[in-house]
Amino acid sequence: MAAPTTDERLRRWRLVLGGEADGTGRTLRGRDAAMDGTLTALYRGAPEEGGRAGRGGGRRSAGLGGSAPQVARWLGDIRTYFPSTVVQLMQQDAITRLGLDRLLLEPEMLEAVEPDVHLVGTLLSLRQALPETTRETARAVVGKVVADLERRLADRTRAALGGALDRSARVNRPRHRDIDWDRTIRANLKNHLPEHGTVVPERLVGHARARRAVRKDVILCVDQSGSMASSVVHSAVFGAVLASMRTLDTRLVVFDTSVVDLTDQLSDPVDVLFATRLGGGTDINRALAYCQSKITRPSETVVVLVSDLYEGGVRDGMLRRVAAMKAAGVGFVALLALSDEGAPAYDHAHAAALAALGVPAFACTPDAFPGIMAAAVEKRPIPVPDQGV
Repeated sequence: MAAPTTDERLRRWRLVLGGEADGTGRTLRGRDAAMDGTLTALYRGAPEEGGRAGRGGGRRSAGLGGSAPQVARWLGDIRTYFPSTVVQLMQQDAITRLGLDRLLLEPEMLEAVEPDVHLVGTLLSLRQALPETTRETARAVVGKVVADLERRLADRTRAALGGALDRSARVNRPRHRDIDWDRTIRANLKNHLPEHGTVVPERLVGHARARRAVRKDVILCVDQSGSMASSVVHSAVFGAVLASMRTLDTRLVVFDTSVVDLTDQLSDPVDVLFATRLGGGTDINRALAYCQSKITRPSETVVVLVSDLYEGGVRDGMLRRVAAMKAAGVGFVALLALSDEGAPAYDHAHAAALAALGVPAFACTPDAFPGIMAAAVEKRPIPVPDQGV
């Protein structure tokens, strides 16, 4: 790609620095001027009385005011001038800097926004305040994001977990009717006798007779405190995908200081999300106690704890429960976040204590989750990303 010209560099710097930038000698016109106006409205406005602080901790706010039509026009403008990834970032900034969440209570505003995981988290935190006229629109927005995530993640998850389940169920001394001839032949190609036109099956490969029986139990234990919003959204989607696999028995448990079992709603992840209650405290020990009570086949169970590990309950109790489950043969995975947001804030002392028990705690992107679950199902070492503890 050719290097930008001096004129193009000045144009970019002028857009980055905004209307107060002197010394670029660049005047914006047409589309550039319109783009600059949308950026100025969000990032260069004057402080408002009672306005919310920006990300930098200052008091600067934007010039959109509290007018829903004006904000709706601005939302339309940014979708015109910027790609969807940038639009989502600007919407997130507008929510934190302008108090846009108050306007999301109006259906016409929801229809104007670009749906994304962050917006879903905001809507879920507002769900108690949503007026009746807005609820159906909010469900439609959440449903669109969930459907997009399922399309992106479902096939990969089923493929990774299906293969892992097949391998974990494979047996090397099958009955005749349970022999997998395709795998058996491939496993014994080294024993090919060309003069006889045959392969000597030194090792038989097959599957357990109850191919469709449940092979593994999975418990997703998800922290629904406010900082875990994106993780809750992805966990609901993965929970629904795992529940659709007949060889898995999947349970979804969400918690703050109380524990709610949402397993019976896993057929619809939108229902799951609207049943969550983002915010509040955290009692990991209580949540793990509930999960522990539901384990009937320890050696065939995988527990996935999704939490930033800021424990408000009994710390030693939490660690004792993890140790007891591990000793009983339960596969245990601790995810500090299940999202695309990078390194999360988390309790380093608790993460280190889990690591000492053989449970590394790390952040996981949605794309990496199927591989991590496959490793847990097969009882292989968990592939821990670089930022892990």
